[in-house]
Amino acid sequence: MMTLTLGHFLSLGAILFALSVVGIFLNRKNLIVLLMAIELMLLAVNMNFVAFAHYLGDLHGQIFVFFILTVAAAESAIGLAILVLLFRNRSSINVDELNTLKG
Repeated sequence: MMTLTLGHFLSLGAILFALSVVGIFLNRKNLIVLLMAIELMLLAVNMNFVAFAHYLGDLHGQIFVFFILTVAAAESAIGLAILVLLFRNRSSINVDELNTLKG
């Protein structure tokens, strides 16, 4: 029977983080995909925090994950509200068309 070690969790977190970075750099047009890639990046960091907290036997990493999840939920709510507002005004969520918002 195979046991999961810290290396397995860290490699999974690294793969998720790399996928999110690739998602950000490859898709710079759709705002929804950019928000999803940022959320995936935060979840990859959370995976590493939980893995280290379990490995070290300390709860501080798991408590920190709750704070990150709270910030991620607020970021998602604000991001989606801005997205709906931009879609109502511009009829598009293309990031390239949002350059007229510069002050």
